[in-house]
Amino acid sequence: MSEILHGIWTGITGASVWEQVATGLGLLGVTLMIRQNVWTFPVGLVQVAIFGWVCFEGRLYSETALQVMFFAALAYGWVHWTRGRDAAHPLPVTWLTSRARVAWGAGTLALWLGWGALMHRVGADLAYADAFVFAVSVASQWLQARKQLENWIGWMVANAVAIGVFWTKGFYWFAVLYAVFGLMAVAGFRAWRRTMREAAP
Repeated sequence: MSEILHGIWTGITGASVWEQVATGLGLLGVTLMIRQNVWTFPVGLVQVAIFGWVCFEGRLYSETALQVMFFAALAYGWVHWTRGRDAAHPLPVTWLTSRARVAWGAGTLALWLGWGALMHRVGADLAYADAFVFAVSVASQWLQARKQLENWIGWMVANAVAIGVFWTKGFYWFAVLYAVFGLMAVAGFRAWRRTMREAAP
């Protein structure tokens, strides 16, 4: 237990200024996303740019690639949420159709297996577990950009697996942080579902 607490404390106090800024912006961005506030996009773009650079400097290329994909999805989401709309007529929250769920599921599965095989080949630790987090996170980010309610379910799953990955690797602070993100995903799902029900005729 003392080793775990020490690891969490070291993660908090030993993080660089840029890591701390990225973490703070990440928490702020998710909070704004839960509230369906369009400011989530500029905040998110700055956050993933900073975090992507930190990952690149640390030679974490898989995480760097993930941040690039997040950046693209956030830019798309900003346009998709605001184009031709105003505060009185926001983009509605919707469920995917059954056919779209199958397509998204198949695409996520293919990305997971393909990325996992690549990471396994280059000798990455926990290659397929980490690739699962990567694939589900990519899918969830794009679903979020389109305001599909399933995105929060994806984030719940991705964050749960990420907790296990970071805990196994001894990155206890990151495990705690992703546990917080997991709880925020539950809150996001409930808030968006309530919005969708209130908008229903």
